[in-house]
Amino acid sequence: MNKFSSGGSSARRNAEALLQKSQRREASFKLDQAREHEAMMLKTARLRELRLAKEEEDRRSQEAAPPPSKRPAKPRRARQA
Repeated sequence: MNKFSSGGSSARRNAEALLQKSQRREASFKLDQAREHEAMMLKTARLRELRLAKEEEDRRSQEAAPPPSKRPAKPRRARQA
């Protein structure tokens, strides 16, 4: 057996182990990123629903409220020259 063959095998195993570790870390990062994106989308949808409900409530309250009474316009005073 050659002394270099065992060293090459060890280096290959180390490189593969590092690659696997890097791939697991990347997969974990992507999963976390997808979860955060989903949470943000749910939050945005909830806020949109709340805003639309508030706008609808405001519209209904404006329709139900009596129209503002118009005050008679005050006569304008003529300018004194």
